[in-house]
Amino acid sequence: MSQVFYRKYRPRKFEEVVGQESTVRILQNAVSKKRIAHAYLFSGPRGTGKTTVARILAKEVGSYEEDIVEIDAASSRGIDETRALREAVRTLPLRSPYKVYIIDEVHMLTKESFNALLKTLEEPPEHAIFILATTELAKVPDTIVSRAQHFQFRKISIPDIVRELAKITKEEKLDADEDALKLIAFFADGSLRDAENILFQMAGLGQKSMKETDVRGLLGAPEEEAVEKLISASLDGNAKETLEVLDKILEEGTDPAFLGKLLLRSFRAILFLALDQKTERLLEHEFTADEIGFFKKESAAGLARSEYAVRQLIEALRAPADDFIAHLPLELALIKIATYVK
Repeated sequence: MSQVFYRKYRPRKFEEVVGQESTVRILQNAVSKKRIAHAYLFSGPRGTGKTTVARILAKEVGSYEEDIVEIDAASSRGIDETRALREAVRTLPLRSPYKVYIIDEVHMLTKESFNALLKTLEEPPEHAIFILATTELAKVPDTIVSRAQHFQFRKISIPDIVRELAKITKEEKLDADEDALKLIAFFADGSLRDAENILFQMAGLGQKSMKETDVRGLLGAPEEEAVEKLISASLDGNAKETLEVLDKILEEGTDPAFLGKLLLRSFRAILFLALDQKTERLLEHEFTADEIGFFKKESAAGLARSEYAVRQLIEALRAPADDFIAHLPLELALIKIATYVK
C-alpha cells in the first residue's frame, strides 16, 4: 500500500475512465476513424480526469512514451520556455506517428507565452498534437480556445465515485461501510482523485474497518447527531437553541464553510422530500437510510421554508468570509431560517 491510490488505480485505457462518457466516446470515434485534431483543450474541475484522458489519447493515437511530452504551465509559463517549445515541436518523433505535447494548467501561461503558443497552433507540424488542460477556462484566450477541439469535463457524481472506491477497497482487501464511502464521495466534491486520496489516508490509519464516524473524525467534520440537531432547531424556529448548537460545533474546530456545505447538502435533501416524498430514490445514492428518515421528518416544515433555507445557505457560502468573524455569514443564514415568517 506504498503507492497512493490515485496513481495505482489511474485509468490506462478509455474504457476505465469514470464520469466522462460523452467525451470518451467522441475521442474513441475520432481515433478509430483516424480523424485526429492537432489541438485539444480539456477544461473542468480538478481531479476529473483531464490529464489522464490526455495521456490515454496520446497512446491511442500511437505515440510511445518517449514521444509524449508533459509540461506543467505553472512552472514553465515564461516566453523563453514557450519559444523553446516552438523550436522543439519541429523535431520529428523518434518512432511514433505523432509527438504529443500535454500542457497542464495552460491558463498559467503569460500573455507573451500564449501569443507564442498561438503561432504554433495556427500552423502546427503534421506530426504534432497539442493537448491543453485547464481548471480555469476563463483565463485561456479565445484565440487559443477557437483553435482547439474543446471538451468540458464535469464533476464526477457521488454514485460513480462510490463505485470506484468500492472497487479499490475490494482490491486492497479493506473493509469499508458504504456509508463511509458515500461521505468520502461527498467531501471529494466531484473529484475522484481527492476521493481516492481520502480513502488512502483512511487506509493508512490501520483500522480493521472504516465507518462513517471514522471519516468524519479524519476530516474534522462534526458528528451527524450535532448537524441534525442544528437543522431541527432552525426549522423548529428555535433561534436560541440554533445558536447554541452552532457555537458548540464551531468550538470543536469545525470550519464554517465546511459546515455550511454539510448543511446545504442536508437542506437540499429536505427540499426534495418536501416537494415530493417519491424523490427519496434520488437520495439513496448519497445518504444513509437513517439520514433519509430524518430528512423525511424535517420535510414537514414545508416546501416554502425548505426552499428558503437552501437559498439562505447558498448566499452564506457565496459571501466573502471575514477573518475576524469567519462564521458570521453562516450564523446569519441560520438565524434567518429559524426566524422565518411565511
